[in-house]
Amino acid sequence: MILAPQLRQSLEMLQLPILELRTMLREELEQNPTLEEAPTEAVQVEIEPGNGEVESNSELDFDKEFEALAKLDEEWRDYYFQDKNARPYTSRDAEKRQFLLDSLPQTESLQEHMLHQLNLAGLEPIDKQIGELIIGSIDDDGYLAGTIEELSESSGFDTHRLEDALSIVQEFHPTGVGARDLSECLLLQLERLGKEDSLEATIVRNHIKQLAGKRFQDIAHVLHVPPEEVQQAARFIGALDPKPGRACSPEMPNYILPEVHIRKVDGEYIVILNDAELPHLRISNHYRKLLKDNSTPIKVKRYIKERIKASAFLIKSIDQRQKTIYKIASEIVKTQHDFLENGIACLKPMTMSEVAKSVGVHETTVSRAVSGKYMQTPKAIFELKYFFTPGLKTSDGGSISNKTVKEMIAGLVANEDSSHPLSDQDIMAKLKEKGINIARRTIAKYRLVLRILPSHMRKSF
Repeated sequence: MILAPQLRQSLEMLQLPILELRTMLREELEQNPTLEEAPTEAVQVEIEPGNGEVESNSELDFDKEFEALAKLDEEWRDYYFQDKNARPYTSRDAEKRQFLLDSLPQTESLQEHMLHQLNLAGLEPIDKQIGELIIGSIDDDGYLAGTIEELSESSGFDTHRLEDALSIVQEFHPTGVGARDLSECLLLQLERLGKEDSLEATIVRNHIKQLAGKRFQDIAHVLHVPPEEVQQAARFIGALDPKPGRACSPEMPNYILPEVHIRKVDGEYIVILNDAELPHLRISNHYRKLLKDNSTPIKVKRYIKERIKASAFLIKSIDQRQKTIYKIASEIVKTQHDFLENGIACLKPMTMSEVAKSVGVHETTVSRAVSGKYMQTPKAIFELKYFFTPGLKTSDGGSISNKTVKEMIAGLVANEDSSHPLSDQDIMAKLKEKGINIARRTIAKYRLVLRILPSHMRKSF
């Protein structure tokens, strides 16, 4: 089976997050002359629930088809869904948002940052050229990619001269940049702090593998120092940056724009779609008049008619997308009312198939609708997928979300006696006391997801 182009477009719009959808609609506005953006001062219209189905008019005669298109255009002419109590979105708001976007700073890359320092180092032209070669061989984490010998073979420069240039580059900011491995990176940072002869430097230089495994007793035995001193040194080393290049990452942060806002009104939570960020589309009056004008050539009318049909389907698809997201968000709010009131401890198990059955759509539709989309709640912003979690049975016959269980495990570990950390068996017993029956291997899996070390590696002295 092959999806029709219009159906494929509708599914794509359902899956796109709001920022990407806005970009897509801007492109449609540029490509389809019959489509235009309504002024922001247009009167707001609330969408009534409906099935959002789009009927094909390909078999209708011209007059009936035009009447259907005109009626559809009138229905959605000033389309958007917005909170009745909210302030209208004005052109001034649009200008303010654009100003904020234009004001975002451009981050300097690690290589640009280091080349700027190289230019200020006062080196001879040949040494500057070698320095540029080395900087170009440093990855985004701040490490030298490859060896000095490989650079010498590929460039023809003497290894001693490359080593000298690397020593100069390693003095640049951020501290630790230009290292060939983790040990050298940490040693460069310790040296900059005046601790090149410290216990921390000795551990990094000679016992980095034991440090990674938290084998403090073994290190203390070899160095003839108390385990407490080794553990204290390990804490200091842990505060160093293992990836100094990330401080100058050129990547801009990913901005999240919630699709749905949840507000509490008179003790009840209501769902509001964020349609203010989408262009408010309508079909151009100019092309509607051309379609009615008897003097318009048949070929032109045929083209306009095709473009208007595409515009009408696009507007209807937006409506269908918004209704689907609204219904799913409403079902989430209905199920997770206690979570909105009291937090993660009250998060209830919920699956996409259950929501799909309640909303009246296929499970894959729910999956597309929640993909990459976020909900602004009175507590925080959550991804819509966050609320879909399997459940675990409790001793009283109820169920509890696995996210809640993970939160409980994290809480137990956070409050444990560090000299006698809880084993997975201990955690299982404590959860059982609270009526939660969970296997030890499941606790181990959740602990890995939470990035919690095993009990023997969490032990302090």
